[in-house]
Amino acid sequence: MVSLVLQLSWAPAVLVLGCVIVVLLLLLLARQLLKQRRPPGFPPGPSPVPVIGSIFSLASQPHVFLKKQSEVHGQIFSLDLGGILTVVLNGYDSVRECLYHQSEVFADRPSLPLFKKMTKMGGLLNCKYGKAWVEHRKLACNSFRYFGSGQRLFERKISEECMFFVDAIDEHKGKPFNPKHLVTNAVSNITNLIIFGQRFTYDDGNFQHMIEIFSENVELAVSGWALLYNAFPWIEYVPFGKHQKLFRNAAEVYDFLLQAIKSFSQGRVLHSPRHYVDAYLDELEISAEEPTTSFSYENLIYSVGELIIAGTETTTNTLRWAMLYMALYPNIQERVHREIDAVLTNGRAPSWEDKQKMPYVEAVLHEVLRFCNIVPLGIFRATSQEAKVNGYTIPKGTMVITNLYSVHFDEKYWNEPEIFSPQRFLDNNGNFLKREAFLPFSLGRRHCVGEQLARMEMFLFFTTVMQRFYLQFPPGTVPNVSPKLGMTLQPKPYCICAVRRQQKAPSSGDIP
Repeated sequence: MVSLVLQLSWAPAVLVLGCVIVVLLLLLLARQLLKQRRPPGFPPGPSPVPVIGSIFSLASQPHVFLKKQSEVHGQIFSLDLGGILTVVLNGYDSVRECLYHQSEVFADRPSLPLFKKMTKMGGLLNCKYGKAWVEHRKLACNSFRYFGSGQRLFERKISEECMFFVDAIDEHKGKPFNPKHLVTNAVSNITNLIIFGQRFTYDDGNFQHMIEIFSENVELAVSGWALLYNAFPWIEYVPFGKHQKLFRNAAEVYDFLLQAIKSFSQGRVLHSPRHYVDAYLDELEISAEEPTTSFSYENLIYSVGELIIAGTETTTNTLRWAMLYMALYPNIQERVHREIDAVLTNGRAPSWEDKQKMPYVEAVLHEVLRFCNIVPLGIFRATSQEAKVNGYTIPKGTMVITNLYSVHFDEKYWNEPEIFSPQRFLDNNGNFLKREAFLPFSLGRRHCVGEQLARMEMFLFFTTVMQRFYLQFPPGTVPNVSPKLGMTLQPKPYCICAVRRQQKAPSSGDIP
């Protein structure tokens, strides 16, 4: 009897609680649907699925999906990503109009929950447009110039790393191997020399583990779970999902970088920086009394991590694609070999100056960058103020996706873009031909800070490898040329045979 009375007394409370929950859910639903309404003058786009928008449309080959949508909605259209209204730029004309002619307007970063969680909108790449970004980019540019590609001595360091690299390949004695590990280590060491002033050996287990985590996070950062987290940050409390793996990886990388910075900054002398970390700590110490300074130990850690990722992922994947396509097209590889042999007589090692004498090698590398679209969607941008483009009005703070894949496959500027053809970068006399709609390093104020270094690395590593080896696939194997999706497009794992060529190979003593 008592139990029955208690149940009856609780019934109204349960009913009221249930009603409150239903009302709250309805309010949240209404709020979400209001966020999905396009403001006046906003570009058109595909109709969104209620609540989640078009998030899952981006789960598979988002760059291809966005280009196809542009055929329906125009080069500039909008997309709803779970209440995050986004403008997508497709084709060279629209990308140039926004990133070049309105460079400052499209120079911001969106305040996405994922960016806030990972870097608190600090560091260098994800930093909001303003004083902090100007300070950090200036320091990064100066560091690349003073400790990297601006120094003749640094070219020698890259050449030395090239020798370590091809010697490591030689250890496989022409047998099949997966080149990812060696390429990643070699390329990352160039960035390490600028950031830390020191390279890591190819068998350094701790650093290899960090590089693997970096690569995994580049993939996870654009997964469906990451997009859902941006739209619904409360899923942070869901104990499963790829976003949780992303956060665990980020925490592990943060601890590793913290220890690395402490280690490589030992013996630092103020105003006598040996590398980027020293230069940053100088700025931190000098501006310590300034209340508005953006330099902090935390931002140093974020900046170092971002520079390692940016300096490793793009060049690594370019070289991996280049090696794959050389084995895939023996006739192109043969022409590369002929040009290298003609320029590098007596087996001397290549130098940066040799690039001017190797138009076909340059054409091959450019076609790899165009065709393989290493960073197909760039890094998400945002408008720093209200923008007017092609008659549309884009409010301040709107997220912007630049579909660089659509630029490199723009039929207006490229004949048969779906065909891999280095010849498109040569004129009728066989001279290298610059092409306007070629933007692998993006455009405008946020263009790649390490472009010059990346170009030098790609040329020296590629020519050194091709000078020494003939690349072919193991007998009976068929390579998979479809990319592994992430923020970058990387080849799926493949094995290759690097067979020693008969030409005299350079030694460390031949390095200019």
